[in-house]
Amino acid sequence: MTTTTTVPVLVYDGDCGFCTTSVRYAERHLRPRCTITAWQFADLDALGVTERRAVHEVLWITPAGAVYGGAQAVAKLLLSAGGPWSVAGAVLTLPPVRWLAHGVYRLVANNRHRMPGGTAACALPANGRPGQGR
Repeated sequence: MTTTTTVPVLVYDGDCGFCTTSVRYAERHLRPRCTITAWQFADLDALGVTERRAVHEVLWITPAGAVYGGAQAVAKLLLSAGGPWSVAGAVLTLPPVRWLAHGVYRLVANNRHRMPGGTAACALPANGRPGQGR
C-alpha cells in the first residue's frame, strides 16, 4: 500500500514521554524533512502499517510506502536532517554499525519507561494503557 503523502512520515508513540521528548528534540534541533505524528493520531491503514508494528518501534514511511523501523527509522530521520546529521544517519545504515544500532535501539525501546521523561505507561502494551480501547 502506498501513502498519500508527498514527504516521509515519522510515526512514534505519543503516549510515551521519552518518545515524545525525543521527537520534540528532533523537531527543534535536527529539523528533519518529514511529517511527524503519534501513531495514536495517524491513519495507520493509509500509511500501510499495523498498530502492532507502530507500538513496537518508531517508523519512517516513505511517500512510496516503504517502511523502516527502529534504528533504521532513526537513520532515515538523521539522513533527512542534512548536514552532519546525515553523516550519522548514513553510518547507521552500514553493517556492522546497523546491527549494533538495532541492538541498542531494542535495549532503549524495551526500557523506555526507565529513560529520562519515561513513565510507567511507556512500558505497557497499547491495549493496557489508560484510555486506550484499541
